[in-house]
Amino acid sequence: MPLEALIFDVDGTLAETEELHRQAFNEAFHAFGLDWVWPRDLYRELLGVTGGRERILHYIDHYAPAGGAAARAKVSEMHADKTVRYVKLIRAGDVAPRPGVRRLIAEAHDAGLRLAIATTTRPGNVEALLGAMIGREALSWFSVIAAGDIVPAKKPARDIYDYALRELDCAASACVAFEDSANGVRAARQAGLAVVATPSFFLSADDVSESASVLSDLGEPGRPARHLAGWRFAKGYVDLAGLRSMLDEANEIKRKTSTGGSPREDAAAR
Repeated sequence: MPLEALIFDVDGTLAETEELHRQAFNEAFHAFGLDWVWPRDLYRELLGVTGGRERILHYIDHYAPAGGAAARAKVSEMHADKTVRYVKLIRAGDVAPRPGVRRLIAEAHDAGLRLAIATTTRPGNVEALLGAMIGREALSWFSVIAAGDIVPAKKPARDIYDYALRELDCAASACVAFEDSANGVRAARQAGLAVVATPSFFLSADDVSESASVLSDLGEPGRPARHLAGWRFAKGYVDLAGLRSMLDEANEIKRKTSTGGSPREDAAAR
């Protein structure tokens, strides 16, 4: 089945945004009169919980911070405040796309492929980031922005990807997902998608071995990505021709596995 759509996670995948999220959380805590501070090592652990609101509740339940019981009633308000602060940081120009992201999105758009977002972050965060990275016109390039609480269960549940596929009206076998985390890869794989994983700074230790290809980033002409596992892109960076070949390989392995045949050796050997 030919490649029809690319589906992108947002935080850590499109850009290294988690440091800005961490800063916004800490500012919001201070604004609500809490002396909570999430240092980088703690935030790395907390990223195992998807969803900002859920992350705050997990912190209250498992770390018992001072004022946690009273803060629980204000979690939604606190998270909304954090989101406003994050968007301000993004619009101030404090973030850049990861290597290859802007190029690949533009190439896919120009080639007539459909584009979608599948993320746990809020829609406003997505719009701010796409606008800052590519320009306001980029919002119209994406047929589907599946974000926030649009589905009841967040990653690693497959719900957000199932929703994106329904809205795209595409089969999973005709799409490729882009992720940076174990939770994201697990969600995409459960939905039947082939995945290109580019582990982000905060999630560099995550197990993304279920991905069809694992790279340091998407790469650029003249600045190849570092290959970590799985499919090797012939040009040293992720391009549409390489994605089509990778998807064909993934679908062939899936077909042979489902019919009881012997799948080919790992694509990394190519």
